[in-house]
Amino acid sequence: MKHLALIGTVVMCLVSAPLALAQEGYMPRLADLMGQIQLRHIKLWFAGKLQNWELADYEVGQIKSSLEDAAGLYRSIPVEAVTITADPLQRITEAIAAKDSAKFAKAYEGLTAACNACHVAIGRGFIVIQVPTASPFRDQSFAPGGKQ
Repeated sequence: MKHLALIGTVVMCLVSAPLALAQEGYMPRLADLMGQIQLRHIKLWFAGKLQNWELADYEVGQIKSSLEDAAGLYRSIPVEAVTITADPLQRITEAIAAKDSAKFAKAYEGLTAACNACHVAIGRGFIVIQVPTASPFRDQSFAPGGKQ
């Protein structure tokens, strides 16, 4: 399990570094942006599951920003493929604001389905995202206030 935490941390650093370089003329690979979104998707799940609504709100905002980056940098992605996530993201945002765990879980499943629909739309249907069963972030508490 310690290896998963290390891998998660390294991947997060490797994925986030290219975004800073994009402003200097470097364009991150779409796979790197999607990897960052996938990590945020995992964090969003555990934050919502443990009712850390502040962290969940932060993560959903990061997902939105990364999707906007992907759509802006990769004009070849069909707009419909990216905008399919708009409604599920809005429903997650509403569930977070209401602090409603049941609505959050349902909206999260909708976001996951939208991600998979986007992958199919761009010919990457073999990339299947699911609700995570374990966190690779062993060094982060997802409970409110860092409680265990």
